[in-house]
Amino acid sequence: MHPLLRFTLDLFDQNQAVAQVNQSPLATKTIVDAPAPKGLVSARTATHAEPDAAWAQASFRHPRASRELRLGAVVVAYEFKRGQRRSIGFSVGPDGLAVRAPKWVPLYEVDAALQAKSPWILRKLQETRERHARLAEHVIAWHDGASLPFLGHMVTVRLDPQHRYGGAGAVLVEAAAAKAMLPPDADADADANGALAHTPDRVLYVSLAHSASPDQIRDVVQAWLMRQARRIFQERLDHFAALLGVQWKKLSLSNAGTRWGSARIDGAIRLNWRLVHCKMSVLDYVVAHELSHLRVMDHSPRFWDTVASVVPDYAAQRRQLKDEAPPRWDR
Repeated sequence: MHPLLRFTLDLFDQNQAVAQVNQSPLATKTIVDAPAPKGLVSARTATHAEPDAAWAQASFRHPRASRELRLGAVVVAYEFKRGQRRSIGFSVGPDGLAVRAPKWVPLYEVDAALQAKSPWILRKLQETRERHARLAEHVIAWHDGASLPFLGHMVTVRLDPQHRYGGAGAVLVEAAAAKAMLPPDADADADANGALAHTPDRVLYVSLAHSASPDQIRDVVQAWLMRQARRIFQERLDHFAALLGVQWKKLSLSNAGTRWGSARIDGAIRLNWRLVHCKMSVLDYVVAHELSHLRVMDHSPRFWDTVASVVPDYAAQRRQLKDEAPPRWDR
């Protein structure tokens, strides 16, 4: 076994693979019919004639697609690669469907395997498309008064050019405590600027002038969130490592777009700092998931039993991690 054998927890599905970029797409593409669902007429295998409107609406296309397959009423264009492996593998990620097959497997067997798995493939493709639509709706607008989740609670960003709530950077203050910290003659001015008028329970005060650009606000908030992420991750790693009887060696913060965390057999843990947007129970699940790989380096039933020993409701937390998309950072 390689000393750096690595297991990952993906944003979309635990079996999702990282697609390899293929810079040389094939010149020809193949359309293969699968049986149409009851009530639908199966389209015939054909050349690339102009599709009708219904087909155009019901399609999924990988940006590096080299083959196409018709599953019922849906055309799926997928990335296909051969390699040194024993079986055909499927993965659904942000780009769409990717298929890996051994070099010796004929294409008709690949097509048959895809047809057999068509309900799972179509469900995952649709879930991923819907999730990306939700992500597109949750883009943070960086300005005085912006809101974002922190450990499952909404926090409002307020600019604090006078540094009344701490030094450089940012500080999270309960609204009641923030008002108590103001000097008596500052109440009226603060309310006039909207700093404390109609504030939520938590306010993140950022030591920037009111003329700060969106990029400046975003950078300060991100730096604060990453500091909190490292602190919280270390605390939770220590907590669950003791329960599991394992020892982690190194923590790295990730900014990956499709992966929440990973663990290596040498004890190195990598966690996505954006997890601090999630509830603590969800964050705990990811931490316990990665630490469990230090005992069981696969996703076998024994692995999930290990996770359940410290997070009994891990299935519910895992679903929430998939269903509740964090806000998107234009970074």
